[in-house]
Amino acid sequence: MNEILGVHKVSKQFGGLRAVDNVSLSVKQGEIVSIIGPNGAGKTTFFNLLTGQIAPTEGEVRLKGQPINTLPPHARARLGMGRTFQIAKPLIALNALENVMIGAFLHDAPLAAARDKAMAVLERVGMAHLAARRAGDLTLSERRRLEVARALAIQPQIVLLDEVMAGLNQSEVGHEIELLRSLHAEGLTFLIIEHNLKVVRAFSDRVVVLDRGGLIAEGTADEILSSPVVIEAYLGSGHAGSGREFTKHAMQGARQ
Repeated sequence: MNEILGVHKVSKQFGGLRAVDNVSLSVKQGEIVSIIGPNGAGKTTFFNLLTGQIAPTEGEVRLKGQPINTLPPHARARLGMGRTFQIAKPLIALNALENVMIGAFLHDAPLAAARDKAMAVLERVGMAHLAARRAGDLTLSERRRLEVARALAIQPQIVLLDEVMAGLNQSEVGHEIELLRSLHAEGLTFLIIEHNLKVVRAFSDRVVVLDRGGLIAEGTADEILSSPVVIEAYLGSGHAGSGREFTKHAMQGARQ
């Protein structure tokens, strides 16, 4: 598999705080990679470095082999990087179709073409019946799916999902996992921040663990669940053997 996203020794310093510390990561075309970590681990800051909301202090980010450190978010989107945010922030005065059309304009500039593209994306994510509904009137689960639709509208090759299932009930989580699996089967690559290891286990090829800004472990979900280093990061020293306690803690959610 070809590398679609490459991160080489990336760090971010905020005054005396090193929020991301010398992280390297490679995501191959067609992978689903999940990022987990305790509170304050640097997960969302790391995403912001990848998508251009902030610039790294050190290191390099490459998308499809091209250095993108100096590119703004819209240029990274044009290259094929989609993203959702931890707190869904649709344009609440616009309807669902209009929200998705904003992303569609990136590659489909004519109004009619953008509308057709956006409608097709809403159909794909099961929201066509909500196209005319004002975004401010959508439920939490509908808003989160609208976030995914907006990311898909830019025709991405890799999508970064920031806790897209947070706050959803078990049934809603199941529907989201189904959607992600089907999108993955169509060729999409995913890098996902997720706090629920039950969810992570359901679809991840690899799991990466951040703690205090640094990458401390990488492997399958089962390997991560049994890692003393990871358990200690979540629960503190003296809990290295408490795999069951760690699983319970992580499934309850360790959010940034």
